[in-house]
Amino acid sequence: MRGKRISVFLFVLCCAALFPAPSQSYMNGTQRVNGTVVGISGRFAGRSRPFSLIVSRYTAANQVRELNEALSRGGQDQLVNTLSKMDAGRVQLGTGVGVPANAVIADAWGDGGTKLTVFYQRNLSFFELRYGTRSADYPVGYAEIFLDRNGHGEGTLIPAAKVRLRDGNTWEVEDFGVLPARLMGLRSSGSVEIR
Repeated sequence: MRGKRISVFLFVLCCAALFPAPSQSYMNGTQRVNGTVVGISGRFAGRSRPFSLIVSRYTAANQVRELNEALSRGGQDQLVNTLSKMDAGRVQLGTGVGVPANAVIADAWGDGGTKLTVFYQRNLSFFELRYGTRSADYPVGYAEIFLDRNGHGEGTLIPAAKVRLRDGNTWEVEDFGVLPARLMGLRSSGSVEIR
């Protein structure tokens, strides 16, 4: 069964305009987004778990360009390799310690709100690697979070995704499952700034 495809537009030039010119983004505080993730389809349909995103830094424009170039040069394998060298925070599903949030891209959204696009390298199980299951071709986790100006919001989560590049700057994210999970009741506290 083919996963549902979601097109994600990451216009590198637009990102460069939104972020200042420095080559690195620096931590100036910590932002925490807490809520609930609810499965919509598959074996986790109807189940809910706590969700947390801890952001220590936003991914700078030059790093977004680096990810785009990696995807262009070597496809998803090169993207995962480049992501593995980045660290923007942590993603926690349930009560575990979670995994590093390799890239957190912040964009202006709505009336004073923020859209966070999160990419992380998911943990592949021994079973997936040993038996070469189809899910092993989906090594990236992906989330889109929409926060209003008061820090409340919702979003979607794809815990196992495949990423392709279209037309040079459009990222297409394919879900291993049928539908992405929902992120509900999100509340953001703290702040991270790029300076």
